[in-house]
Amino acid sequence: MKSKEEILETNVKQKEFYNNKKKNFATKLWSSLREKTLKNIRRNIGILDESYDLHKKWFGDLSNKKVLDLGCFSGNNLSLFLANNAKEYIGLDLSDVAIAKLNEKLKDIPTAKAVAADFLSTDFPDRDFDIIYAYGVLHHFPNVDILIATLNEKLATNGVVISYDPLETSLPIKIIRTIYRPFQSDAAWEWPFTKKTFYKYQKAFSIEERRGLLGQSKWFFLLNMLPISEEKKLEIGKRWHKEDWEKSATSLPRLFSCMHVTMLMRKK
Repeated sequence: MKSKEEILETNVKQKEFYNNKKKNFATKLWSSLREKTLKNIRRNIGILDESYDLHKKWFGDLSNKKVLDLGCFSGNNLSLFLANNAKEYIGLDLSDVAIAKLNEKLKDIPTAKAVAADFLSTDFPDRDFDIIYAYGVLHHFPNVDILIATLNEKLATNGVVISYDPLETSLPIKIIRTIYRPFQSDAAWEWPFTKKTFYKYQKAFSIEERRGLLGQSKWFFLLNMLPISEEKKLEIGKRWHKEDWEKSATSLPRLFSCMHVTMLMRKK
């Protein structure tokens, strides 16, 4: 398992990667699949909107909260919502290019700023956050123990982490990722959650709510091969998603059949 110093060195390369976005063919192909296929599935059957609505619910009243938007790049879907409503907002990302763009968006919000720094580094001393929002971020850390320790160190008493990350717990996805990984240009900082990862978070935090996404519904694209109406396809897809969403909240086997997980984790 990588040490903190090794992770900091890797993150210098990660910064360069996201500043220049130099992807090899395999990574471009995977990104295209993820954006054009998986994101379209999430959008078409309402998964994206439901996730964002759930996160807003988990945020609660932001007026007295200090918020860290971890790994926000130039701003995610809810960055400006957080910045406009929180008592204090800090967007944090490795990429100074992306952070410059986010600061331009935040220039008229006096209680908000964006910082280019490494979350694990002493270059980012801020702490006592009521909310750490980590959308598609926690799986970028190879050493979960170091990340969990830093999250706890940065959280205020009773603070929460709101996360959204890919899972590598269903067999088909594990096989695909195993085949893809040797060719992946960003493999050094891409670590989808395993069952072991999930259990570490479960031990370190009180997981107050969790939802799995793209379990049954990841097969939605196969419906396009069937001679049925678009309306019927959407009906089936939405039903599959609803079953994933509801059953994954209480059933670990159902959660682990999913491709993504979102969690509300409170500091113990």
